[in-house]
Amino acid sequence: MSASDWSAVWLTARLAALTTLILLVIATPLAWRLSRAKGRWRAPVEAVVALPLVLPPTALGFYLLLLMSPNSLLGGWWLERTGGTLAFSFHGLLLASLIYSLPFAVQPLQNAFEAVGRGPMEAAASLRARPLDAFLTVAAPMAGRGYATAGALVFAHCLGEFGVLLMVGGNIPGRTRVISMALFEHVESLDYAAAHRLAGGLLLVSFCILLTVALLNGRFRSMRA
Repeated sequence: MSASDWSAVWLTARLAALTTLILLVIATPLAWRLSRAKGRWRAPVEAVVALPLVLPPTALGFYLLLLMSPNSLLGGWWLERTGGTLAFSFHGLLLASLIYSLPFAVQPLQNAFEAVGRGPMEAAASLRARPLDAFLTVAAPMAGRGYATAGALVFAHCLGEFGVLLMVGGNIPGRTRVISMALFEHVESLDYAAAHRLAGGLLLVSFCILLTVALLNGRFRSMRA
């Protein structure tokens, strides 16, 4: 591969890893709260979280681009603090990835926490465990399957995202050019050999991620049996 392609691979891997780590932290309290909620606000919050799944990537990217504009509150604050624009930067890509990949983290964790049920937490409370301690020592380990699934889905999703990142970051080599954009360029220029290398690499990595999740899920099932 060319140096430009290797740069895109490194930037994509960095973006996917950071997005995964940050989202697992952010999604945990949100998913936990949703798994325990019964009020009227639960359905609207779930709808907002799931919105990126059905909203066209270009539409979401357009609104994120407006959000990051120097004329907006967030974009203006970023420009004042850093001297650069949030759009067309790696930090802009990261923010877009966090928003677009949020349902891929929240939904598996919410399902895992719902599967844990209230019994284990009530048992921990009866032993005078504080809520945070009970969560860290009981609920979180029991939801390990959900964490594995959420992490894998977010990471794999970030590897292949195109529309939102193109709208927010453009295609700046070494700065915002990710694998999907490099692949599109090779196909557009009829350089199918280079396109095969990138597409094949994505296919192999995605398969390995899903296989690892399947093996981990089997291990979690055997541990709980």
